[in-house]
Amino acid sequence: MAYIDQFFEVLIQAGASDLHLGQGQPPKIRRHGEVIPIREELLTQDEMAYMMSEICGPDRWATYEQRGDLDFAYEMNEESRFRCNFLKQAHGYGAVFRLIPTKIATLEQLGIPTVVKEFGHIRSGLVLVTGPTGSGKSTTLAALIDYINSNFHRHIITIEEPIEFVHQNKMSIITQREVPEHAISFPAGLKAALREDADIVLVGEMRDLETIQLALTAAETGLLVFGTLHTNNSRKTVDRMIDVFPSDQQAQVRTMLSASLRGVVAQLLLKKTPEVGGGRIAINEILVANSAVSAIIREGATQKLQDVIVGGKGQGMQFMDDAIWAVMQQGIVSPHEAYMKAIDKNRFKVFLPPEEQELANSAGGTEDTPPKPGKK
Repeated sequence: MAYIDQFFEVLIQAGASDLHLGQGQPPKIRRHGEVIPIREELLTQDEMAYMMSEICGPDRWATYEQRGDLDFAYEMNEESRFRCNFLKQAHGYGAVFRLIPTKIATLEQLGIPTVVKEFGHIRSGLVLVTGPTGSGKSTTLAALIDYINSNFHRHIITIEEPIEFVHQNKMSIITQREVPEHAISFPAGLKAALREDADIVLVGEMRDLETIQLALTAAETGLLVFGTLHTNNSRKTVDRMIDVFPSDQQAQVRTMLSASLRGVVAQLLLKKTPEVGGGRIAINEILVANSAVSAIIREGATQKLQDVIVGGKGQGMQFMDDAIWAVMQQGIVSPHEAYMKAIDKNRFKVFLPPEEQELANSAGGTEDTPPKPGKK
């Protein structure tokens, strides 16, 4: 048993998602969105170095000492696997660990809208799963890949940093590649996938121009490409895909994206009220690309996407604020939580307590300046 496993055991028993370790601070866990300490004693340099080096091995430790960052996966036992990020910070060593369930949940168990399954039936194009860090994008993508793996004969290549969910071959063949262990970079892995008889490619992070450009090219050449972006809704996702390119290339990129985009699944995690048991719930915005969506992207008029999504319920589309509204009306999330995560905050402001409404009005009720209870 590794020394760090004692902290992981506390995390698992508490039903938490992340472990935060920082030299000069007490160890902390994130549970239902809140970060809380799990002991009073501060972590020392020697303790940090011992437990971090023990689980990554001498070669990776040397890389971390040299670069100051390291990403890899650690398997404590058959039931517990962790995504690990080592970093250096102002007070010394630091690390963050995300618990990865070894059993892949189904889309139904996650509460993801049924229409998302339809993206698994597509033979080519680009599907983006988006949301802020910690919103469950990887979990949703793993469920979708498992659905394909269970129902279709495909060759699926995943390019990840690190490999998170481990898939077993069912009806499909799954090739999982880790950056930089198995591929030097995401672009290198994508280029190789074009020569590896792939039907589907999952790109763990579309973080730079070259990766996005290659993903669009792969989708145009007949592959089904799944990718992730750190954007909160469909409009921001489309804008981000285009804005990453130089201005003189953006017209061409709009044309490519309009032809290859098949859908966007934006995801947020909202805290549930204590009355329904606490925890968090995934809320999704769904964009299904149709002729209207393609025309909007070509024209660069992404402000019109909201109207298409709201009017596209018959095709399974879902606007984020409508989904948030529905769970608030059911009492699953509080008005404050709904307000904090909504795009059109004025729609939810009237449900806040009077003192919070006053703060919201003074802040302008915008997405970038939400009110903080108890502070003026």
